[in-house]
Amino acid sequence: MSNSSSITQFLLLAFTDTRELQLLHFWFFLATYLAALLGNGLIITTIACDQHLHTPMYFFLLNLALLDLGSISTILPKSMANALWDTRAISYMECAAQIFCFVFLILAEFYLLTVMSYDRYVAICKPLHYGTLLGSRACVHLAAAAWATGFLSALLHTANTFSLPLCKGNALDQFFCEIPQILKLSCSDASLREVGLLIFGTSVFFLCFVFIVVSYVQILRAVLRIPSEQGRHKAFSTCLPHLIMVSLFVSTGMFAYLKPPSISSPSLDLVVSVLYTVVPPAVNPLIYSMRNQELKDALWKLISYCFLKQ
Repeated sequence: MSNSSSITQFLLLAFTDTRELQLLHFWFFLATYLAALLGNGLIITTIACDQHLHTPMYFFLLNLALLDLGSISTILPKSMANALWDTRAISYMECAAQIFCFVFLILAEFYLLTVMSYDRYVAICKPLHYGTLLGSRACVHLAAAAWATGFLSALLHTANTFSLPLCKGNALDQFFCEIPQILKLSCSDASLREVGLLIFGTSVFFLCFVFIVVSYVQILRAVLRIPSEQGRHKAFSTCLPHLIMVSLFVSTGMFAYLKPPSISSPSLDLVVSVLYTVVPPAVNPLIYSMRNQELKDALWKLISYCFLKQ
């Protein structure tokens, strides 16, 4: 019986066998990747350079942009290279590294979105205590906790997955390395370990999700009590981008992993995978900057300064 030690590479699922469509896949991913690099890079640079944006909300947004850049960079370059060179191969170590990095960054992003909901709750519901509850040290600790929790969770999941013997081939039904696809190749009964990790992961996800929902219920109640329409609009505008990002992140991820088997198909699975791995990092900068005049003004000031300097 062969096991994971005899596997030197995995075969990823190709989007298409037609060469012209493979090149189209490459150019589409390249355009998406460049858009994500540009959007998130501008947000990181603007927040880092503008002193007026050195506030808790923008500090967390900077961390979110870093996580988005990391997650999309974990997947797209390899997929683009495979499409360009007409191959499906990914080495065993590359696959393990891709799984670890992706799980780490995705989980850290969800934990950070949870922290950001707390930031908005304090800003709207407890504005007089905002500086006390979310001082610079508290912000650093909360962001570090999100990164560290994602790192430890990814280490646990990756170590558990690649400790299993694999004897059902090396072909993955996904365009990137993913834990459920690796588990399908396992020939051992790892049900107890997997159930334990699943219960733990689901419990943490549920607690974070409930925290976000409760925070926004309290925020909505506080916003509706604001007497002026302009005040309500301003308060809601600061929360809407985060709410859209959470909805996009959670809905695409839940549909990808919880959709009924009856509607599952290779083509649908590929489309859904792109929706939850590629689309959020590319559109998050647009979502956050569209209704944020302060960020747009700072971005325009930075761009103008760069052009005038030349």
